[in-house]
Amino acid sequence: MEVRVQEADFDFGAEIAAFRAGKPKIGAVASFLGLVRDVNDEAAVREMTLEHYPGMTEKALEEIVAEAKGRWDIFDALVIHRVGPLRPCDQIVLVAVSSAHRGEAFAACEFIMDYLKTRAPFWKKEETPAGGRWVDARETDDKAALRWREK
Repeated sequence: MEVRVQEADFDFGAEIAAFRAGKPKIGAVASFLGLVRDVNDEAAVREMTLEHYPGMTEKALEEIVAEAKGRWDIFDALVIHRVGPLRPCDQIVLVAVSSAHRGEAFAACEFIMDYLKTRAPFWKKEETPAGGRWVDARETDDKAALRWREK
């Protein structure tokens, strides 16, 4: 299990290759790559800044991954989440999960991402033509995370 919170960009292909290298038991790797959009709630986004509390954020991410490992039969998980100023098209987050079979990998990857959106202590500020604004949690993210409580 590896969790990284960083300002620097990452190489998606290199991260996935390293994540699965030399592990012949892996039959599936599911991944999610989140990107900065140039629009949110119909407002143009010039830049987005992600803030966090070092130490607390990593611990929260590790707890989310540990919960996924407890629910599904997975081998490993990788979470890379960027912070600091980001522009449209920049990579924000990478979640990768390895397992013997695709179903476990897909479910755990989706769970981790849903919980990142609702439980991880990140704060997002967008710069729009009308000025800066803090972004509130989305009701749709809360609903997505709720479905995992039933399972």
